[in-house]
Amino acid sequence: MRFPRFFGKKRGHRRTGSQAWASLGDAAFHAALLTAGIVFAGLLLSGVAVPEWRINQHFLPTDCTVLGKGLARRTTVADRGGSSTWQPCLRVRYDVAGRTMESWSTPSRSTTTSDRARAVAALSAWKLGDTVPGWYDPSAPATVVLQRGYNWWMWLLTLLLPGALVSFGGMGLARAIRRWGRSEERCAVPSRFSDILDPLAAGPRQAADHPGVPACEDLVNSPGTVLAYRLPIESPENWTLLGFGLFALLWNSVLAVLGVGAVIDLLKGKIDWLLLTLLVPFAAVGIAGLVLFIRRVLLTTAVGPTQLEISAQPLQPGGTYEVLLAQGGSGMLESLRLCLALEEQATFTQGTDTRTDRITVWARDIRTWGDLQLTPGARFEARESFTIPPDAMHSFASEHNAVRWSIAVHGQPAGWPGFVRTFPLVVFPAEPAAEQGDPRREAVP
Repeated sequence: MRFPRFFGKKRGHRRTGSQAWASLGDAAFHAALLTAGIVFAGLLLSGVAVPEWRINQHFLPTDCTVLGKGLARRTTVADRGGSSTWQPCLRVRYDVAGRTMESWSTPSRSTTTSDRARAVAALSAWKLGDTVPGWYDPSAPATVVLQRGYNWWMWLLTLLLPGALVSFGGMGLARAIRRWGRSEERCAVPSRFSDILDPLAAGPRQAADHPGVPACEDLVNSPGTVLAYRLPIESPENWTLLGFGLFALLWNSVLAVLGVGAVIDLLKGKIDWLLLTLLVPFAAVGIAGLVLFIRRVLLTTAVGPTQLEISAQPLQPGGTYEVLLAQGGSGMLESLRLCLALEEQATFTQGTDTRTDRITVWARDIRTWGDLQLTPGARFEARESFTIPPDAMHSFASEHNAVRWSIAVHGQPAGWPGFVRTFPLVVFPAEPAAEQGDPRREAVP
């Protein structure tokens, strides 16, 4: 009997191991996340959300008469001592369907404090014999509250953290179950709903008269100011800036909501240790995200935009074309390089992951400049020409493989990280040579 391998290792270009165990581990990991999210959500719902919702929706109103006053003490025991918090309590008498009831209740959740003298002073706001509004539980009349409302930051926490765990774990578990017992080839076949769920699953658009060659409509829809077309930019820096901005905005919005709640509680003399404990790591992550976003904005602002215009599109092997480079910004550029490159791309499945490998198989510098001083309000412009090699491979695009031509601008600002901005090109196959005559017809002298 041969047992499956628990761990895989690489032998040359092969990777040994059991696909079943890999799928089982993936499913177990995401099932643990899903379970943790469900348990966490259940604890928050049952401990906070549901009781608050019942108080605000099902408790019936009544008038309560203050009969007595006191303090409720909650003590937390630790290894090096303990701490106590104090909260004012009132003993009230109220009417329930013609029956008189008496019970202790806290007048406000925000009056909890670690200072006993402050809690005693807070009791002076109520006098014996006063009538205060209250709400009692119709299913348990001995339960009465003197304040209603929602603990909004806890509701936010209930939605965010368990929701993220449940979403991530549920999607991963569904993917593992869908792939269970199926080969890599079968998993690679798109389903009926692939085109709906993944717009890229339909494959790249191809030119009408050249199968396998990508369409270039998106490259000729923007006219240039000097040359024929302005090329679109494919720079990951823009997506990085957008990602940092959205993360900083969303995360610090949640942090601001929690921070306002903590400040309000502190002003009222209440210390919510759970909220303060959550604020420390939340603030660290929020500050780090904001610093990264500001740094990326400063880099983008200092470098400035890069524009590239070209004299023709699509291109052909053996053709010579002109480009106009325009670089904005301010400060010193130690180097600025314009490069023509050919890249091969392959997308493949490795285990349960889909990976894409890219390699530059051919590159040639068009022009390099050194020690450029950029002036705000004025662009550095240069007009250059380049030639596609006559024996070059044309552009190609399929579902799993691609051959891509591009012009890349490599810049190295002084005191800042370097940047690379890529402008795609489409190279069509070379046109056949013009026919000199019909080979089946004899030449006439």
